[in-house]
Amino acid sequence: MSAFAGGSGMTFGECMALFQGDALGCRRGEALIFEAVDFALEPGDALWLSGPNGSGKSSLLRLMAGLLAPVEGTIAWDGAAIAEDRESHRARLRYLGHLDALKTHLTVRENLAFWAEYWGIAADAVASALTRLGIAHLADAPARQLSAGQRRRTALARLALGAVPLWLLDEPSAALDSDAIERLTALIAEARAAGSIVVFSSHDTLPVPGMKQLALVA
Repeated sequence: MSAFAGGSGMTFGECMALFQGDALGCRRGEALIFEAVDFALEPGDALWLSGPNGSGKSSLLRLMAGLLAPVEGTIAWDGAAIAEDRESHRARLRYLGHLDALKTHLTVRENLAFWAEYWGIAADAVASALTRLGIAHLADAPARQLSAGQRRRTALARLALGAVPLWLLDEPSAALDSDAIERLTALIAEARAAGSIVVFSSHDTLPVPGMKQLALVA
């Protein structure tokens, strides 16, 4: 079950948003996590996924990323089901999960350089991204020496490497202090201004003006 605030109230057949889900259902083993979940997002939109633990916020983000397939319903980008071309869909998004996805034996700079090369982004974007997240002074520190908050900033720095149409962020503010949260919300604001869609889960409300909300119920 779900409650959707801030949307148009139109169904999938009535309105074709850029990124849209219709009547989505998800199972974990034999358990039905949620059903009949809808969302419709246009360029520049932000969507906050809220709800208690176990309500399916992480699972919905994984459905949106094409990492899981819904047992019911359809997710579409610009009118085409993402299941028809998962590689193209994954190329248009950045997904940040609970894990920070850092190689602990590499430095902060080397971790970010890996992703820049993987995504075909110029290497000079790394220094700027580190500065944006306030971790330029940690560039040569091995990731294994970082605190939880520093690890999260390093993971978030991937978002500052370059613009993409879709951000999917699972608890992005976890372990962050107030300074890091300000930097994160500034990145979200810039991405939205450039036309990106940002979807994030969080137990606490991030200061993201004009965001929509999709409340999942356990």
